[in-house]
Amino acid sequence: MSRARIVGIVIVAVVGSGCVAIYSLLASVARDPFAAVYAENCAVCHGAELEGTPLGTPLAGRDLLYGDSADAIARSISDGFPATGMPAWSKTLDPGQIRGLALLISERRANYGRTDFKTDAPLAIPEGPLESEQHRFRLEPVARGLHPLPFSIAPLPDGRILLTEKTRGLSIVSTGGEQSELIQGTPPAHDDGVELLRLVFGRGWMMDVALHPDYEENGWVYLHFGDRCRDCAKSMNKLIRGRIEGGRWIDQQTIWQADASTYTRTPDMGAGGRISFDGEGHVFLSVGIKGRSNHDGIQDLGLPYGKVHRVHDDGRVPADNPFVGVPGALKSIWTYGHRSPQGLEFDRVTGRLWSTEMGPRGGDELNLLRPGRNYGWPLTSKGMDYDGTPVEYGKDLGIEFDLEDLEQPVLDLTPSPAVSSFIVYRGSRFPKWQDDLIAGSLKATELTRWVLEGEEVVHRETLLSGIARIRDVETGPDGAIYLLLEHASGGQIVRLVPD
Repeated sequence: MSRARIVGIVIVAVVGSGCVAIYSLLASVARDPFAAVYAENCAVCHGAELEGTPLGTPLAGRDLLYGDSADAIARSISDGFPATGMPAWSKTLDPGQIRGLALLISERRANYGRTDFKTDAPLAIPEGPLESEQHRFRLEPVARGLHPLPFSIAPLPDGRILLTEKTRGLSIVSTGGEQSELIQGTPPAHDDGVELLRLVFGRGWMMDVALHPDYEENGWVYLHFGDRCRDCAKSMNKLIRGRIEGGRWIDQQTIWQADASTYTRTPDMGAGGRISFDGEGHVFLSVGIKGRSNHDGIQDLGLPYGKVHRVHDDGRVPADNPFVGVPGALKSIWTYGHRSPQGLEFDRVTGRLWSTEMGPRGGDELNLLRPGRNYGWPLTSKGMDYDGTPVEYGKDLGIEFDLEDLEQPVLDLTPSPAVSSFIVYRGSRFPKWQDDLIAGSLKATELTRWVLEGEEVVHRETLLSGIARIRDVETGPDGAIYLLLEHASGGQIVRLVPD
């Protein structure tokens, strides 16, 4: 029996039916199918570690002459370079194997190990000034010693910071960096998950926290969390709001909740769980792969999974939502076809709603969310499934589709950096970054700046690299950029300020 099969059986026993939804991570324990193809066909010329040999050039540690994107590498493998002795592998390997080799090479070039999630890589906050293309900045520590599994921060107008930790709950970080006791009266956060591959899988997590746009007048705080059904281990995303007074959560109201029949045993790792406001009385929330598998219900408009939902900030369904008049559809759905949405930001200047989303092996995305549109999962992806096959669950689901009818990502991030939260920067401290997207990542441990022209990304810059898993990015009222770092030794909050 294979190692992956043994692990799968163990997880079925521990996690229950939700194991299917985390199949991608279980499969990563198995022998990499693309590595086997590389060893058999490529290593003799390019080296076992891509270091090159007298017969072939190195594939890592240098620029590639014909492009280093996964698409460019796939073309080079497919067409070959007969003049230099490299055959056209399209005559020997099928398209899936060629795409898999391109993913493998691009992952190794970027140092994105499949099972190295950087949860316990050395955490070193750079000291002194750092140079970027347009600003010189430095990092300031704000809070240390947080739980290793934080999720979200929301800077308050008075300089304090609301903090959610997945398995603990909601607290407040003072201006001096001290963490309060947990706010009493919020829904419970559950800590009975299991750890696999140095990642934790659980249900009933506390996720995003966000302030109402008119917080200073009304005091509303919104919480997005995994709601555990009573006396069972099933959970589902839920959005509530309340106020904080004297260290207690009061005036709670339910803003969005799925039907109890949709609660599942699937862990909250891919649940999405983000919140965004448009400033016109609406709140958006993301729900990821919370069905019984990573493709269950995503294309079904009658189920909440794999959707971005839109409601009024008091929970009413807007009459102009795109599926209000569609029989059997959930009226709160704004967009669908999402896998694991990690960031969600409404740009109040341009009126555009942006999201970041994790793909499988490859295929992380930046998406511009248009009402009523289908974003493709699990019908297609620019990444590949972890078993080495193309993403084409439409065949299993009996869904026929035209690729032209699916929204394509504004930016394809392959190999997958495990893209996380982001902001549309509109602060006073970094004027040359105005209107840019500043995005974090988990596996890549990078902070990246994406420059927009209209609806296109025209330039990318890495601002920080090798710092830690960046779980959340927020702009403070002081214009500084706050980062929530996730690490096995303890979470931290740091901020970027001009030097």
